[in-house]
Amino acid sequence: MHKGKFTVHTNRHMHLVDITSEVQSQISQAGVEEGICYLFNPHTTAGLTINEGADPDVRTDIVEGLREIIPLDHPFKHREGNSPSHIMASLMGASLTIMVSSKILQLGTWQAIYFCEFDGPRTRNIHWQILATN
Repeated sequence: MHKGKFTVHTNRHMHLVDITSEVQSQISQAGVEEGICYLFNPHTTAGLTINEGADPDVRTDIVEGLREIIPLDHPFKHREGNSPSHIMASLMGASLTIMVSSKILQLGTWQAIYFCEFDGPRTRNIHWQILATN
């Protein structure tokens, strides 16, 4: 089993950061030929998702869509004032599971892995673990 973590720096309040190349780099360095890659985000106001990576407008549309679904000006009770970020993070989820074959993430042609920042800018950590099956 191989594991580690890497840092993601965000520079806006809400945006999706493509972390696909960083995850692939971790797999390459681990040298795992076949297996399962687990990603975990230990933050309550950020998430992880897989979605289209070819058109950057998709990232913008996801953030704008979430802003429409979760009203930022609703009178939430959480004292820190970031309840919309907590709700968006819950919708995205905190973890992902991705197959690895021939040392390569088995993503679809248009897919990318995104760290979803909803309460930035911040410095965040992503934990990864690879369970080798070869």
